[in-house]
Order: sequence, then C-alpha cells, then structure tokens
Amino acid sequence: MGSFLFTDFKGSGKTPFDTLFDLFSQMMTYTSGDVSEALSWLNELDREYKITTPDYSMADFIEELKKKGYLREEVEGEGDFSITSKMEQKIREGALERIFGKLKKGKKGNHATKYSGQGDELNDEIRPYQFGDTPEQIAFLESFKNSQVNNGLDSFSMSENDLEVKEREHQTQTSTVLMIDISHSMILYGEDRITPAKNVAMALAEMIRKKYKKDTLDIIVFGDDAWQIELKDLPYLQVGPYHTNTVAGLELAMDLLRKKRNANKQIFMITDGKPSCLKEAGGYYKNSFGLDRKIVNRCLTLAAACRRLKIPITTFMVANDPYLQNFVDEFTEANNGKAFYSGLKGLGDSIFEDYEKNRKRKL
Repeated sequence: MGSFLFTDFKGSGKTPFDTLFDLFSQMMTYTSGDVSEALSWLNELDREYKITTPDYSMADFIEELKKKGYLREEVEGEGDFSITSKMEQKIREGALERIFGKLKKGKKGNHATKYSGQGDELNDEIRPYQFGDTPEQIAFLESFKNSQVNNGLDSFSMSENDLEVKEREHQTQTSTVLMIDISHSMILYGEDRITPAKNVAMALAEMIRKKYKKDTLDIIVFGDDAWQIELKDLPYLQVGPYHTNTVAGLELAMDLLRKKRNANKQIFMITDGKPSCLKEAGGYYKNSFGLDRKIVNRCLTLAAACRRLKIPITTFMVANDPYLQNFVDEFTEANNGKAFYSGLKGLGDSIFEDYEKNRKRKL
C-alpha cells in the first residue's frame, strides 16, 4: 500500500494583484466595460474572501492598474476610469485561456482539409513513392524495411520501388463570420446568455490571431437590425430591447464573405431564440408569438442561398426549447450545415472543436 505525505497548503502562488486582476478581467465582460461597477463588485468579493492584505489594498491595486497601462483616469483625482487597449487585449487572452485552455503551437499554414496531395503539412498516411514527391516526404523506416524484404539482408540496396513517402495535407485559409444574437431574450428568465457569447467571440478571435494568422474573423450582432462590430467593442457589448432579425444578420454575413478571397467561408451563429423580425420598406415586420412562417421562409431562403455559395452555417443554440429546435433543424437542413444544442457551458468547447476539425471545408 502506498503512503501519503501531507504538508501545509502554500496557496496558488499568485500575488494579490494577480488574483484581483483575473477577477477584474472577467467582471469587465459581465459589466459591459463599466469600470466603476466592476471595481464595486471586486470590493464586495474582497470583503467576503479577504483577497487584499494589510500591505496591499484595493487602492494599491487600482494604482498598479494605472501604472501598468491597463486603466486610465479620465480626470485626475475624480475616480472616473476607463480601460485601455492593453486591458482589452488581456481580457481577450483571459477568455481564450478559460474557454480553450492552453493551445499547442500551431502548424504552419492554416486548416487541414480531407484532401491529400502536394500540400503543406505531412500526415501519418504512407504510400508508394511517385514522381514529384520531395525527399523530406520519404518515410525512411518503411523504405528500409522494403529494401530488406526485396533485396535481402546480405548487402544494402535500395531502388525507387522500395521507397515509401508520407502524404501531405493541403492547408487552407478560412474566412469566418460570427453572428451574435443581442435580442432582449439573451438576458430573459434570469439567465445571462450574452456574456458567454462575448467570451466565446473574444476567445475565438484571440485563437485565430495566435494560431491561424491567415484566417479572417468578422463579428456581427443582430437585433432589430444587424451591424458589424470591432473586436475591441466586445467587452462593451450589451443586449438591447430588440426583436431577432436573423435575416438581416445573414444578409450582412453573406455580404462580408462575398468580399473575401479565401476558398473556405463559414458562418457561426450564436442565438437563443426564434427569428421574430424583418425589415421591410417603410418599417419593420415583427411577430414575437410563435414561429411566423413569413419570417421563417426568408431565413430558409437565405440558408439555401448560402448552401449554393458553399457557405456552411453552424448554429449554436443556447436554449433548450424543443419548439425552437424544430426551426433550427429545418434551417440546418436547408443549408446542409450543422447545429449544436450545447447550452452555455459547452458553448466554447463546441465552437473550438468545430473550428479546429474543419470537417466541411473544401478546396
């Protein structure tokens, strides 16, 4: 039987600043960039969990944030703060770490497809040598084995017929549009759905920036209308008193992707509700009661149009209403895309895995 040695708990090794900074970064997303509210929440946590020490107070933390370039004071001495671009970057990096974990160093190029041939990265598939294969493709162990089998062990001899090579995978560049639903239902019933969506968007953008530098990511939000936002705007994004104009979001996504030269294009859509709004000449057509066939048909028409343009749509449904799932199923079938009913906990993992696996991309 093994034995155990117990020692005194030494803590996480984090300084009070590191602990407070991690919490502050997350709260900035929850408060949509409201520094005063985030610091107020942090004070409440400090009172309950004693994060600060006699030698390091909350005032020291704020001063260090300013000195390190994470926080700026709009008017000296007034206590009115805003975060800097450096802090926005840290928030994205924190989202990446929490949702996707530590990423392994990426291969050169971008996403692997199912096609083999003269590509960029070697894989584990072995085949006989063909004219045009390069020396670095040679699978030496397999080639030496063939030489011994074909020519005997007495003397070493290798011919072209003995050579085997490793297959190459083509690498592709991918253009992605991420659609985020900001209709009022994203905060209904006491469930905050917009914050996880924002965190996923920031983490996905940071992952692409670090691992797939040739890929592009555009982010759009949709409520009564749809519009494009910058990555730096994500921490400040808020839900509005909007209906859900999925049609406007899809139309804008298609317009953005038409301008991209990458062969592979895709749309990721995070939503929790049914489409309930259309923009028409002279105003809006809205119907929040049930699935309006007029609105649904417009959505299905655009899904089919994306299919013809070879733009797969992956829908991430963050609600569990079977009635709405029927619409998502119909929408997914029209596009020949995919749908995940992952809920909020599995949202980041689902998007990461779908982006990485790259199952439906074609050269």
